[in-house]
This record gives sequence, structure tokens and C-alpha cells, in this order.
Amino acid sequence: MFHIHIVDRSNRGAYRDELEQHYRLRHEIYVGERGWHDLARPDGREVDAFDTEDAVYLLGILPGKGVVAGSRLVSSLKPHLMSEVFPQLAPEGVPRANDIFEWTRIFVVPALRQPGSLCLAAGIVYCGIIEFCLQRGISQLSIVCETYWIDRLAKLGWNPRSLGRPIEHRGEAIIGLMVDTGEAALETTRQAYAIGHSVLWAAQRHQDASRSADLHYTAGAATGG
Repeated sequence: MFHIHIVDRSNRGAYRDELEQHYRLRHEIYVGERGWHDLARPDGREVDAFDTEDAVYLLGILPGKGVVAGSRLVSSLKPHLMSEVFPQLAPEGVPRANDIFEWTRIFVVPALRQPGSLCLAAGIVYCGIIEFCLQRGISQLSIVCETYWIDRLAKLGWNPRSLGRPIEHRGEAIIGLMVDTGEAALETTRQAYAIGHSVLWAAQRHQDASRSADLHYTAGAATGG
């Protein structure tokens, strides 16, 4: 269907147009569809304080169509949604470590959604997230999400754990979660969506696999805070 492209500070310039398309899709979906009007911007781009040079974007790009799905990851050692906006969701402290990233802003364009059944496009994004984490030495993700995600992620084998009690936000119950991103999570997610291969764009699979050794080395010397 499509592959997941990893966009970070090393290749952001090559994906300038795709990033702009992704910001506009986020505005259409989060502001237009979901009614998060506090995020509305006159330029039609949904961009927040965490869309920085440190953010990593996983973009589903369909040849001839452009961006059709996406998600964002930010290191927990950097300012992120839970640490800066919702620390109350983690009353015992916001988890921070070199191998913990925060996951936010997942979307799939309406044309690829499958109401009433598992959405393959979403499954590709989920698999891309886990593959990325495995290659970069990321063992856990923190998430600020609606409470219905607990059951969804449990069925995918991501082992969601609550960091505290839910709170109400925009008329919905939201919660802080931690999930695992190991080989077991990738296997159960692939099984759920009948995906039998890597979903990462081929040119990046080798690049990121070779980079992971360097990241594991630096992780040993990194400190939190």
C-alpha cells in the first residue's frame, strides 16, 4: 500500500514538501474532523511547540499521492507533551530516559480508513513505529491519549501501563501510558494486520540498521534530565 519514511534532522530538507503536506493534513484531521479548535491556525497548518528539530516524523507516503498517514516521536529527554503540558498524568514523575520516546499525532487520511474493521493503513503506521524503535534502541513509548487506546494497544501486544488516573480534556477522558516496543510487539502487530514484511522505505532500512549500533553505544554514556 505505502511505506513509512523516517524524517529527522538529518534528512528534513529532502522532505520539506511532504512535511508541509503532513502539517496541513494534521490540521484537517485534528481541527476540522476532531474539533480541536484551540489548535486552529489561519495558515491551515497544525504545528505545536513540539514540532522542533528534535522531532522525528514517520510519514506514510504513497507514490503519486504523497502523504497519506503519519505520526510523531520526540525523545523523553527533550520537552514533550507529557512533560510540558500534562505532567499531572504522571504523578510519580514523567518517565525520562535515553530509550524512551513520546508518541503523538498519529493519523490516516479518510480515503484509507476502514470503518468497522481493522485499518491496514493504521497497521502499517503501528508497525513502522515499532520497527523504528527497534532500530534506534528505543524500548518504550510514553503516550498522552484517550482511554480507549488502552484496549487497542493491549490487543496489539504493546503492554500498556497507566502512569496515573485519567483526567478530562476537550470533553474526553485522557490518560498517560507507557508501552513496550520490542520484537514481541512487532510480531503481534504484524499478525493482527497480516503484514509479513518491513514497512519502512527500503532506502532507510539499511541506513537505520547501521546507525543503531552507534546509538546503542551513545545510550550507554547518556544521562537523564
